[in-house]
Amino acid sequence: MQLKIMPKKKQKHLSAGGVPLILFLCQMISALDVPLDPKLLHDLVQPPTITHQSPKDYIIDPRENIVIQCEAKGKPPPSFSWTRNGTHFDIDKDPLVTMKPGSGTLVINIMSEGKAETYEGVYQCTARNERGAAVSNNIVVRPSRSPLWTKERLEPIILRNGQSLVLPCRPPIGLPPAIIFWMDNSFQRLPQSERVSQGLNGDLYFSNVLPEDTREDYICYARFNHTQTIQQKQPISLKVISVDELNDTIAANLSDTEFYGAKSSKERPPTFLTPEGNESHKEELRGNVLSLECIAEGLPTPIIYWIKEDGTLPANRTFYRNFKKTLQITHVSEADSGNYQCIAKNALGAVHHTISVTVKAAPYWIVAPQNLVLSPGENGTLICRANGNPKPRISWLTNGVPIEIALDDPSRKIDGDTIIFSNVQESSSAVYQCNASNKYGYLLANAFVNVLAEPPRILTPANTLYQVIANRPALLDCAFFGSPMPAIEWFKGTKGSALHEDIYVLHDNGTLEIPVAQKDSTGTYTCVARNKLGMAKNEVHLEIKDPTRIIKQPEYAVVQRGSKVSFECRVKHDHTLIPTIMWLKDNGELPNDERFSTDKDHLVVSDVKDDDGGTYTCTANTTLDSASASALLRVVAPTPTPAPIYDVPNPPFDLELTNQLDKSVQLTWTPGDDNNSPITKFIIEYEDAMHDAGLWHHQAEVSGTQTTAQLKLSPYVNYSFRVMAENSIGRSMPSEASEQYLTKAAEPDQNPTAVEGLGTEPDNLVITWKPLNGFQSNGPGLQYKVSWRQKDGDDEWTSVVVANVSKYIVSGTPTFVPYLIKVQALNDVGFAPEPAAVMGHSGEDLPMVAPGNVHVNVVNSTLAEVHWDPVPPKSVRGHLQGYRIYYWKTQSSSKRNRRHIEKKILTFQGTKTHGMLPGLQPYSHYALNVRVVNGKGEGPASTDRGFHTPEGVPSAPSSLKIVNPTLDSLTLEWDPPSHPNGILTEYILKYQPINSTHELGPLVDLKIPANKTRWTLKNLNFSTRYKFYFYAQTSVGSGSQITEEAITTVDEGKKAGIPPPDVGAGKAMASRQVDIATQGWFIGLMCAVALLILILLIVCFIRRNKGGKYPVKEKEDAHADPEIQPMKEDDGTFGEYSDAEDHKPLKKGSRTPSDRTVKKEDSDDSLVDYGEGVNGQFNEDGSFIGQYSGKKEKEPAEGNESSEAPSPVNAMNSLV
Repeated sequence: MQLKIMPKKKQKHLSAGGVPLILFLCQMISALDVPLDPKLLHDLVQPPTITHQSPKDYIIDPRENIVIQCEAKGKPPPSFSWTRNGTHFDIDKDPLVTMKPGSGTLVINIMSEGKAETYEGVYQCTARNERGAAVSNNIVVRPSRSPLWTKERLEPIILRNGQSLVLPCRPPIGLPPAIIFWMDNSFQRLPQSERVSQGLNGDLYFSNVLPEDTREDYICYARFNHTQTIQQKQPISLKVISVDELNDTIAANLSDTEFYGAKSSKERPPTFLTPEGNESHKEELRGNVLSLECIAEGLPTPIIYWIKEDGTLPANRTFYRNFKKTLQITHVSEADSGNYQCIAKNALGAVHHTISVTVKAAPYWIVAPQNLVLSPGENGTLICRANGNPKPRISWLTNGVPIEIALDDPSRKIDGDTIIFSNVQESSSAVYQCNASNKYGYLLANAFVNVLAEPPRILTPANTLYQVIANRPALLDCAFFGSPMPAIEWFKGTKGSALHEDIYVLHDNGTLEIPVAQKDSTGTYTCVARNKLGMAKNEVHLEIKDPTRIIKQPEYAVVQRGSKVSFECRVKHDHTLIPTIMWLKDNGELPNDERFSTDKDHLVVSDVKDDDGGTYTCTANTTLDSASASALLRVVAPTPTPAPIYDVPNPPFDLELTNQLDKSVQLTWTPGDDNNSPITKFIIEYEDAMHDAGLWHHQAEVSGTQTTAQLKLSPYVNYSFRVMAENSIGRSMPSEASEQYLTKAAEPDQNPTAVEGLGTEPDNLVITWKPLNGFQSNGPGLQYKVSWRQKDGDDEWTSVVVANVSKYIVSGTPTFVPYLIKVQALNDVGFAPEPAAVMGHSGEDLPMVAPGNVHVNVVNSTLAEVHWDPVPPKSVRGHLQGYRIYYWKTQSSSKRNRRHIEKKILTFQGTKTHGMLPGLQPYSHYALNVRVVNGKGEGPASTDRGFHTPEGVPSAPSSLKIVNPTLDSLTLEWDPPSHPNGILTEYILKYQPINSTHELGPLVDLKIPANKTRWTLKNLNFSTRYKFYFYAQTSVGSGSQITEEAITTVDEGKKAGIPPPDVGAGKAMASRQVDIATQGWFIGLMCAVALLILILLIVCFIRRNKGGKYPVKEKEDAHADPEIQPMKEDDGTFGEYSDAEDHKPLKKGSRTPSDRTVKKEDSDDSLVDYGEGVNGQFNEDGSFIGQYSGKKEKEPAEGNESSEAPSPVNAMNSLV
């Protein structure tokens, strides 16, 4: 199970007095959703959360039972209640209403009895448990309606050819609204076109009628989808008659003086059938589809066009419907407001109509409130931010009750759209509702505050095995939960130190990422989750596998039809992974043909056919990776005897130019020998001897069956042509060049490209372009006409003709003014086509105005936010590139650090009016100013603005030394932290003894005044090693610690005349060792040493017998004979005892023996663990009474321990 739950580490609580709101909000705890994992459900409480509910506007089918859904989760499971039309809805009193078990969903049984209209109303569900109450939206329940058309008598319609007509539909008002369409008696849709179409209101519009429109069954249908019913209007009869028919009718009924003319309805300009008038208004809601309609009549049939008067129509959201009579814009926003104009046009004129569109907006979320899980004493915020048009009103409820009349909670404070929680307790748990509403709708969101105190839990299954291919990323999961938020650490091996982000990536959800896994990444990894309530850990295992590689790839093959071919594919893979070899042909499966056979490393194709040619791919797949390689098979005809020579074609020859015109010529050639492979195409190239002599360019390609080509030519080019032939083997050598052909000059047919206008000085405009090449000039005397004028002025164009160059400078221009620029090519024959104008700007100058209203909000001790007002655009005098902040530390608030720091610069691109200053020094005074930047440089600086960063935690003390060791005391000397980051309040010293088996004793805490740099510890045990943890504190908290070790001196009364040990000379270190006593080489070495010692003893015994007895101690006291001095640690020789190291501080975290590095392969029984021979002493009975000893040395290369244990609690984990 994956959980994204960890916010950033918890911030320190702030005092309420005088703290800016923005600083307070920045230090709130992030929201955490409690996972309803089965492992947690049995004892983890959670307020209710609505998980499913019916829609706000709920239209039901009156023929079915009513189901109003309300589902919620929580622990304990919530109970449910309902209101109807604002009052309690007692479902127990209505036998038709039941609630689903374990749910709040209502089922109203109207199938047996009852009417749907009885239960029409506004419903709201409440889910409640001991932690609070969540409420649903207001669910408006309405039954669907599909009423019948009212009875009406429809008279037949008789129209003259060419008249306009509107057939009304006027469907009955249903719920939801009906879908309208027109059909005939056979249920066939009536054809529609630009002349005849259905409007948005359902009416059928005729721009002009024709005789073929005559019919008696124009029927409007209304389909009500919710009830799956269709209602039908009475058929409408339409008869369209010509002028002759109309006159005959009149002659039969009226006097002969009322005859119509011989012509039908006259042609006429368009007029609008809908909408009426010249202007109309349309209002639409944000996010909906905006539909604008214009239907016109006229003869001939008008065409509709749409424009937006004050802008362009959005390209990706604009659609035309109903033969462009309807304009639709999807997902409308406030930016789509404005005037839209529809234009109806035919051959006799045009008419337009303006629709003023206003886009309003129901409330929509900017920031919806999120659930909060906090531990007692923590802080948090609920933010409910919405927008709309008009601006929505925000109101809060708690457990379904308006917060103004709810029980008071001292831990919460309401600030508009934000509720701030401080020092929450378990009683602060509740469900809060945020309601954002305006006249167009509302939003309702539930968010709970759940105060929990839970020790860490790791949800990832234990001993999960991850297998990864070498040199690929490895992701090890550690899904977890806890409150307060647990801190996550990863360890490798059983006694490894914490893994850090210099090599690994530690994700917020607990996952450990190894970006590039190597073979040595294999092992057991431990995830540890800690908070103040406890600790949990879990082990996972990682195995790194060798990648799958194809070491012998299939090779390209050319075989004869009917022969056999074999492709080899040899794979190397990790021995624990079983690869699957699969062969493909042209990226598909192999043909189902017995001629294809495969074994472990080979694909064999027998009796090769032409269709077998193609690309064959070998793919090796394992459960972790795959590899593939391909080869091409080409099948050729069997080689006759003797075998023909396959080669590229011979060059074509006998090139001839005919039909020589100004802009075309016909080229003819004779092909060379194809060398047994048919020619597939000819490639024609040309040389321009006038402009690019010696360079050949591609002209055309023709099929291999052609020997002539009609070539298009450019003016004023001295052409030569050559031809190359190509077959399946390759391309021939070029033919000999044809005769030259010079085309006539003409005016240029194109203008320079890449035209730009940029000023290099405040009073000039540099116009540049990419010149035409000689081939493009089309004639001699190539020049350029450069024209310019101010974009926003009424000035005429200023023009100048320049030679064949690429730049022209206009002087005396005003500073940073937009210009329209044109560059037109011309030659001795004439001008190129009129070029399009491009926009440029004259030169920039430095900005004139400094940003105003500069103010600083200090976010925390190392981060500040700067705000400023933008400068007026005209004062920028150039392209605004951004704003630049200069800031510097004027002095530190600490008296120990007043050195000057150079100014730092941060640039913010574009029109930003605020920015963050990171990396500030805590407890320091800073000053800053802001400048605007354009392409020329910086403007004047704003007035310097000072600010002060609050205190932070100090760095570790600069040094820690232990001096003057005695039997029962040690003196500590230290230097204060190099970065106090505030006023030091005290030092904390923790120490504990270490016994001879390297076990840590009880930890003692000691507070030392901040003005001390020396401290003596008394009443210590003699001849005992102590480990010290030392750090400084400010009012904000504790800084990093420094550790050291030291030993009290040996009791003189117990040394029995043995010289004192070298107290400060070294440290013992617990060593991870293996038992080598059973190793063969070790046994042999010990035997050799024993034999050597036996020989030495015999020699000494013989010399003693010869020389007699002598007092050893008196001889040592009288003579400092170097041959009987203690052995030096460096080279194994003997030397004097030295006290030079007695008072040197012991190295932090060290357990290293004094004389050499202890490796894992050494014996566990070695005396190295207790002290080297000279310094280690024994009683007469052989018992050990020596001290830890030895000089400071570097840590052993094989050791994995950190140089500094992270805390006293982890001291044992730091031992190697």
